[in-house]
Amino acid sequence: MTADELKGLPPVIGRDTRLLVLGSFPSVASLQAQQYYAHPRNQFWPLLSALWGVDLVGMPYRARLAEVKRRGLGIWDVYASCRREGSLDSAIEAAVPNDLAGLKQRAPKLEAVAHNGGESARSLRITASLGLPVGKLPSTSPANASWSFERKLEAWRAAFRSVGI
Repeated sequence: MTADELKGLPPVIGRDTRLLVLGSFPSVASLQAQQYYAHPRNQFWPLLSALWGVDLVGMPYRARLAEVKRRGLGIWDVYASCRREGSLDSAIEAAVPNDLAGLKQRAPKLEAVAHNGGESARSLRITASLGLPVGKLPSTSPANASWSFERKLEAWRAAFRSVGI
């Protein structure tokens, strides 16, 4: 039995986006909720809350997105669609990439791209061709249990400081 084709989420990118965090593809929980990083154990929103001193976790999703955009952060995934059973990146098959080459048109103030985890970082070649600094951050996924929250926070803090957000 093969998995059905899954469609990703639209980008959260504004004209003032300076840093874009690229995940791989939304989890089952995120697809069901139609929200980025919706799995309750994903550390994306708690990390941003700690970085900015704002309780994003306690906000409604639309308010979180407004805060993200206001601060110059963008959120997207490297894959527009794929087939996958479950949520693990290792199960992704037949992935179709998003238009990463067109990022500069979508976000003219973009200064840097940060890949959220290893599967996303497989697209480093594409994002590096934009001529911007590109980095790989430790995944916020609950599957990345080898990094403590504090260790992830320090890595994410450095990336955010590099563009002043």
